[in-house]
Amino acid sequence: MALEQLRDIATAKLDPLVAKLGFLDPNHISWFSLAVAGFAAWLFATAGNDKAGGMLLFSAVGLTAFAAICDALDGQIARKHNKDSRYGDYLDHTIDRIVDAGILVAIGLNTSWVDSPHLGYMAGLATLLGSYMGTQAQSVGLGRNYRGFSRADRLMMTVFGALIAGWQAISGTSGIGEIPFFGGEFNGMSTVLVIALIGGIYTFSTRFISARKQLIME
Repeated sequence: MALEQLRDIATAKLDPLVAKLGFLDPNHISWFSLAVAGFAAWLFATAGNDKAGGMLLFSAVGLTAFAAICDALDGQIARKHNKDSRYGDYLDHTIDRIVDAGILVAIGLNTSWVDSPHLGYMAGLATLLGSYMGTQAQSVGLGRNYRGFSRADRLMMTVFGALIAGWQAISGTSGIGEIPFFGGEFNGMSTVLVIALIGGIYTFSTRFISARKQLIME
């Protein structure tokens, strides 16, 4: 989607830094990004709906953004300094999937913001299934399918939703409406899960249909 087009811009901005970081092992950066994202997930899971909780959510946003930068740096460093490997690519994609689902599940476990943890589980599952369809298309020789709700879209949505939730917590503003099937109100955190769930289903369907059309025409 549109946010994926910002990747080239971000790559260009990071290039001067990447040129100076050739001494680093890209795989170590990948593991470090997982640790940072894990801490962010813990904050998402435990932040209350009060002023202190709002500050924790802002911290979680900062950590999530930092983890995303590290995630971009590992591959860029590997390519620029000829340190890329099949294992590095495998590790990077594995960590991406863990972070994608883990943060959504963590948000769903936060009882201060979300009534049912099943919303987080379903959003995480839908996200993994959407990603799976992209790699599955590649495994049958169709090339990687990036249609639908991208990782960049999901990242920006999570950041934006958490910032809204942080503002709600600090200002004492309540959510609006009721979430169908899962219960609870729409707020910054729960809305992230609802959009991720819908986006994951849409991505799965779009990529499946696209691959099916190509395969049956062979």
